[in-house]
Amino acid sequence: MTSRTATNGSQGEEKPHPDTSPAATDEHTHPRAAVAVLCLAGIVVALMQTIIVPLIPQLPTLLKADASNTTWAITITLLVGAVATPIGGRIGDMYGKRLAILGSLGFVALGSVACALATSLPVFILGRGLQGLGFGIVALGISVMRDIVPARYLGSAVGTMSASLGIGGALGLPFAAAIAQHVSWHALFWSCAAASALAAVGVALTVPSTTPSSGGRFDFLGAIGLTCVLICLLLPLSKGAVWGWSNPLTLGCFAGFVVLLGLWAVVELRRASPLIDLRILGERPLLLTNLASIATGFAFYAMQLIPIQLLMAPTNSPNGFGYDMVHASLILAPSGLVMFVFSHISGRINAMFGARISLSLGGVIIGVGYVVFIVGLTGPWALTWIHMLVIACCIGAGLGIAYSAMPALVMQAVSVEQTGESNGVNALMRIIGTSTASAVVGMLLTWSMIDVAGPDGSTIAVPAGDGYLWAAGIALATCVIAAVVALAIPAQRGLAETQV
Repeated sequence: MTSRTATNGSQGEEKPHPDTSPAATDEHTHPRAAVAVLCLAGIVVALMQTIIVPLIPQLPTLLKADASNTTWAITITLLVGAVATPIGGRIGDMYGKRLAILGSLGFVALGSVACALATSLPVFILGRGLQGLGFGIVALGISVMRDIVPARYLGSAVGTMSASLGIGGALGLPFAAAIAQHVSWHALFWSCAAASALAAVGVALTVPSTTPSSGGRFDFLGAIGLTCVLICLLLPLSKGAVWGWSNPLTLGCFAGFVVLLGLWAVVELRRASPLIDLRILGERPLLLTNLASIATGFAFYAMQLIPIQLLMAPTNSPNGFGYDMVHASLILAPSGLVMFVFSHISGRINAMFGARISLSLGGVIIGVGYVVFIVGLTGPWALTWIHMLVIACCIGAGLGIAYSAMPALVMQAVSVEQTGESNGVNALMRIIGTSTASAVVGMLLTWSMIDVAGPDGSTIAVPAGDGYLWAAGIALATCVIAAVVALAIPAQRGLAETQV
């Protein structure tokens, strides 16, 4: 398969790919209801990921299982979601993106019901795995917007969809903590099931199915190969701290990833209708966009892990604030709203300077948040909750700009028929970045653990300042990498950059 990109022979610049769907060609019709419903679906995905956080310490008791086994409740969602995101994008391109979104929401609802009814760990893990099948909804939603939203409104619509993950993540944590604390943990999953069903009804009623699917034969061999590749990469990243980074199982998984990736790439390059068109992904615009996405995903998730631990650490620990989860979550919640606001500002920046500048600027702003954090840890003054709020808002602003620029860059580089596939791969790159951040930051914070007296007088282990500094320093370096790589993306004029 070759790229369907049209080129301008005289100037050598790529032109925007024409969108011939009826909804997209009507420049006077803005499907606001459909955009709102798609964003609701994105928020549901974020809620699905965050509602588990308040339950993690209690899962062994709630499900009568060993603590080392309950970590699969998080790991299985990550693995299934990583596999489902690019595959779901390809299915959307072949058979219809609206249908793929409805199917994903159905799996999220079914998985939520299974978790709500679960009384044992295997059933709970099954439910969490089904929820992971909804990870690709945001990428699919962005692809649908390319089909149904007029060009003049596309930038703001894509920005809002991209920001839905941040909004749901920031607001979902205090919501989940409050429900788990004052109602029951079952209510969390019933709420997620109801929200998924509501979003599915909204999609069925408001999102048109107007763009012809690309058709073709689904690449089952490629899907199986990609599944094996991602398991060999993400499983040791998520379980390496438990298994041991020098454990033969961990090293064997990483070695298997390298070997299987090479074999899978050779097979995919020889297929007439591959699951993922590696030739297009290897072209400079998409390659650099995906590399910047990995770095941005790392920087984003590192700051998801660090502040909440500081805010909840006992006051007699280094830089600890002593807040409970609800209060700590409320301090960080405004970052989601800031992300929403700056996702719209990103559309303006795209139009004026180009999406690659937006992506680079987003990396710089996230980096500013890390600089403030590092200076606060090492400076002569103590960190306060106001500092943490400012840091969280910097991260939110940078993510709002960067996450809106990524799909714009992807859509400039690929044809309409490959939008779902390419956005799915880009979302996968962010998942790889967040998974790597989870492994690296978790390893550093664990390495720096010290014992302090807890509120009840018992001894608890908390990270020391060195662990936070190393984690923040590495995340700052990834911000620099993201900004530099983004500037190396070839300048283009495409979908997002021609909007008013």
